[in-house]
Amino acid sequence: MLTRIILILSIFIMIQACDQTKELDWAIKVGAQRFPKTEKTFLVKASGDSSKTVTKDIQDAIDACALAGGGIVTFSPGVYVTGSIFIKSNVHLRIDREVLLLGSQDFDDYPEIKTRIAGIETTWPAALINVIDAQNVAVTGEGIVNARGKFCWNKYWKMREEYVAKGLRWIVDYDAKRVRTLLVQNASDVTLKGLTFKNAGFWTVQLLYSHHLTVDGLVIKNNEDGSGPSTDGIDVDSSSWVLIQNCDIDCNDDNFCLKAGRDADGLRVNRPTFNVVIRDCIARRGHGLITFGSETSGGIYNVEAYNLKAYGTSTGIRFKSTQGRGGTVRDAYIHDIQMHNVREAVKLDYDWYPAYNTVPETVRRQLEAEGREFPKHWKALMQPVPEEQGTPYIRNITIRNIKAVDSETAISANGRKNQPAGSSSVVIILKKPIHCWK
Repeated sequence: MLTRIILILSIFIMIQACDQTKELDWAIKVGAQRFPKTEKTFLVKASGDSSKTVTKDIQDAIDACALAGGGIVTFSPGVYVTGSIFIKSNVHLRIDREVLLLGSQDFDDYPEIKTRIAGIETTWPAALINVIDAQNVAVTGEGIVNARGKFCWNKYWKMREEYVAKGLRWIVDYDAKRVRTLLVQNASDVTLKGLTFKNAGFWTVQLLYSHHLTVDGLVIKNNEDGSGPSTDGIDVDSSSWVLIQNCDIDCNDDNFCLKAGRDADGLRVNRPTFNVVIRDCIARRGHGLITFGSETSGGIYNVEAYNLKAYGTSTGIRFKSTQGRGGTVRDAYIHDIQMHNVREAVKLDYDWYPAYNTVPETVRRQLEAEGREFPKHWKALMQPVPEEQGTPYIRNITIRNIKAVDSETAISANGRKNQPAGSSSVVIILKKPIHCWK
């Protein structure tokens, strides 16, 4: 095993052990710079009927609060079933300990909006809780938001079976529209703190096209009702000046993930993720303690991640992209990480699920016979990207002081013909050995 580790380490080519701490002046400036100050309270009262959908009651309180110049929207103790709600500027939505929000299981309660999903701009159901085009917003409390997302999982698995039979596995993730739990989109100075989120129908928290955000002390438990597909924990998606701390995530996909668009559409948008600090967090079940990609088109840079722990996560520190994505992941400083029973401690993959862009001829003929064109998002995914523009790069990454116990693989790397893994500038400094078993 020691020989294998040494051989794999040599792939990364230790170019120079740079001290990035001198380059992190930006890290002390991340996070929301404002918090709603107005204390005026707008109360939503429990109806006593936990089967009744009260979306309008909650939205009316939010709208009244915003119209009054801001304040706190809170709930009397009880259970509330709701579809999509939209938080507005200067509003603090507070969900206290004795409050349980349950996501509606009717897709009609989630209106479609323009957004971005898995790197492609498209229309998609609004999230359960939305902060869109807003500033100075807080969503906090010690209560529980249970999205009850199994109705989304069932939709996906049924569609996937049908799509695989038609040779359309590559597109089912986009056609099977599911519900995110909390979306922050085109917003600034947003604080998310203290809440417990359960059973997301799709991604749990997506931070999209936004800046100066604080995510503090969230607990995410997405595996209570089974193993839902694509139930990411926290996705930082073309956003900046982000602080994530004290969070505990158990999910069935990437736990903490950094994204910046996919392929031709991501290159068109060209919005990076940058200036992100992730610290003092825990990842339990999931696909990656911290994942860079695979949506890398707009670029990801200036990331510090430290004091993180993983328990049973499939991969610890993960970099993934593929030809056609483009973009550069650079200037990341990852240090003081502990992993227990993580299958792969560090993984670099330039060939992660190569892009699909071919529609089977039988499907093409069927659409033509029915007089239908390819959906817009199909066309976006199928649009070719020139090789030079579509080649991703990973550069100037320092990983320091990693301790992984009971891991099958310490470090793995997977390159492509035009993108050898050894072309990456990744420096790994181990304070203690990685203990593996096979």
